[in-house]
Amino acid sequence: MKVGVVGLGFVGLSLASVLGAKGYKVLGFDSDKSKSRMIKNGTAPFYEPELEYTLRSALKKGFTTIEELADIVNDCKLIFITVGTPQQRDGSIDLSLIKSVASQIGDLLKNTINKPIIIVKSTVVPGTTQNVLLPLLKKRSHKAPGRDFAVITNPEFLRESMAIEDTKKPHVVVLGGGSDGFMNMMKKFYHKLHSDAPIIITNSQTAEMIKYANNSFLATKISFINQISNICQSVPGANVEDVARTIGLDPRIGPLFLNAGPGYGGSCLPKDVKAMINFSNGIGIKPVLLDAVETINEHQLKILLSTIKKATSKICGKRITILGTSFKPDTDDIRDSVSIKLIELLLKHKVKVTIHDPKAIENTKKIFGNKIRYVDSIKDALKDSECAVIMTSWKEYTKINNDHLSPMRRKIIVDSRRLLAKSDLDARYFPIGIG
Repeated sequence: MKVGVVGLGFVGLSLASVLGAKGYKVLGFDSDKSKSRMIKNGTAPFYEPELEYTLRSALKKGFTTIEELADIVNDCKLIFITVGTPQQRDGSIDLSLIKSVASQIGDLLKNTINKPIIIVKSTVVPGTTQNVLLPLLKKRSHKAPGRDFAVITNPEFLRESMAIEDTKKPHVVVLGGGSDGFMNMMKKFYHKLHSDAPIIITNSQTAEMIKYANNSFLATKISFINQISNICQSVPGANVEDVARTIGLDPRIGPLFLNAGPGYGGSCLPKDVKAMINFSNGIGIKPVLLDAVETINEHQLKILLSTIKKATSKICGKRITILGTSFKPDTDDIRDSVSIKLIELLLKHKVKVTIHDPKAIENTKKIFGNKIRYVDSIKDALKDSECAVIMTSWKEYTKINNDHLSPMRRKIIVDSRRLLAKSDLDARYFPIGIG
């Protein structure tokens, strides 16, 4: 059985690579031809641990990139749609890409004898599959869903920096659609692929809601611990690390996503929380809790800037080093990174900014160009600096010592992740979340 993947971004390429490496015959399509050429040559267009190794294995076994979407529609029994649904200014998601793909697939279905299952992995708000994509496919193909093709909602729960592991071993598989032969085929496919993962069968609206509920709850945990962190910072001797570690031992709470910091970022949580707020308001439900989650997250940046000002007395014209621009370690993704927002604020205050990041420098250059300075080593990044701000929990930063700090003009460290809280440093140290 051939599998098609439409959209070779973070989700699509991870899926295609894992399936291909397992020996499945996978056809991958992306409208970005330069990206497709990179992938065909075994080069991942973004950094993700284990991805490039898995991709190259997949290309040897069963993964092929193609230039015509028709090859997928004609030959593949399973067609995964993994294109992006970017955020619009009002917080809603932009469906133009997925609607375009659905229209193209519908047109191609018209002239094929293949009866595929079209699996929606793209993140869409509840009702999108049933009310937008299914009617579009039916109209463009002139064929009957449930007989000539099927549409199943199958949200993904990948963590950046853990995408390959999560694709291989998902904690759950959610399938939304009708109870028919198509669903049974999909269930058998996933049971064979992930024998240990629970498979939840529901309707498409509920499957779509599960994805947003999942990410909204994770964002809520982060904003909660950041609120506690802010309180701890105002209580002499209070330490949010001890608080988080202890409450995480309660099985009703759990330890994950209790790492206080400068706020959540990345391609999912900010977008999904905003989309859920927009969607809820649109159906007449005031999302009071989610509004608070977002407000706290945005407030973290203000607290961080206030701490930097307090540490340096006056930031205008100062040389400040930012350590880490990716939104989390082991990725080059800077989408909605708090570091990027902080740099923008510092530039408005006429700060001379130097940055270091093990993987995200090139992506950072695309935003700031020659407005800031980019350095490959930590020690060089700290040279002549009057304050260092640790933003991302890269392992490299946990090893910072007095030798690294020696070239600094003023030895001041603002640590949003408390990575150096137990280090013996000859510096003024301002950890976020410790009173």
